[in-house]
Amino acid sequence: MTVSQKIASLLLETKAVKLSPTQPFKWSSGWNSPIYCDNRVTLSFAEGRTFIKKSLAKAIKKHFPDAELVAGVATAGIPQGALVADALGLPFAYVRPKPKEHGMGNQIEGRIEKGQKVVVIEDLISTGGSSLKAVDALREAGIEVVGMVAIFTYGFKIADKNFADKGVKLVTLSHYNALIDQAITQNYISADSLESLKKWRRNPEKWGV
Repeated sequence: MTVSQKIASLLLETKAVKLSPTQPFKWSSGWNSPIYCDNRVTLSFAEGRTFIKKSLAKAIKKHFPDAELVAGVATAGIPQGALVADALGLPFAYVRPKPKEHGMGNQIEGRIEKGQKVVVIEDLISTGGSSLKAVDALREAGIEVVGMVAIFTYGFKIADKNFADKGVKLVTLSHYNALIDQAITQNYISADSLESLKKWRRNPEKWGV
């Protein structure tokens, strides 16, 4: 079993994936979706959590070996990023969606230095909008973003374009097609749900509107 298949299987086994074709989920992007993938659930399972941590660390060593700092995207990327930073023996910071409205008013929490090379950790990529806002904040602080590693991506073309436009290399452990393949193999989805997922995947921006 490949890493992509193993991650997909873990998401299903831990019930991190929720299907609701009749009562769609509303994403932060504004899209309606019959599927919701909550990778934070995997943190409650030691074996799965460890596998994801090691897989993220291997991906960073392979694709971004010059990274000097790990930054997690709030909130779901914070625990994953902290685990990976510990595994790699690197400093850790995290990025809020916007600066705090009290205290120090920080958007980036942790000790950072201008010119540092950072790899950003995200749990999931849909359109990439919120993830890339974290990249903008780091760049504005004088940090060099060498790339981003995420657990899962839906593989939307708009996300590919958004990352390309920002000049950010994205590496993901698993993806939508692997998830659906494993869901079929493990009898996780019904024929009706599968058809809804296919229709949604063809035109997610308009689905359920």
